[in-house]
Amino acid sequence: MDPEVTALAAAVVPYVSAAAGAYGSAVVQRVQDSAADATMGLGGRLLRRLLGREESAAAVADAAVDLAEDPADEDRVAAMRLQIRKALAADPALMVEIRELLAAEGVSVTASGERAIAAQTISGVAVTGDNAHITR
Repeated sequence: MDPEVTALAAAVVPYVSAAAGAYGSAVVQRVQDSAADATMGLGGRLLRRLLGREESAAAVADAAVDLAEDPADEDRVAAMRLQIRKALAADPALMVEIRELLAAEGVSVTASGERAIAAQTISGVAVTGDNAHITR
């Protein structure tokens, strides 16, 4: 997967997780409600834009509802990140829009160079390189 897509998806997930935690199981309905524009945070705006892509809307919505059940569950977070990555990889225009939404809020994530990774927050192990071994 393109490192830029991966980094951007990783930057989006904390905001979407916060929206899912705030809105609970009604997260999809709440972010699509046009009356929520004035009060919706960045996570809600990002999720609404991701849900606007018809081809991936159902998968993103399912992942968001699952995440809302337990926003701290790493498996649910990973599932949400995967759906975001898929949506971004399939739609370069969406990727530009998401990047612009983040930039408007002062969030900047850049990955540069072979096997580079970048994220606003890395909450686990991040390994790059050939033949890397992680032992406990």
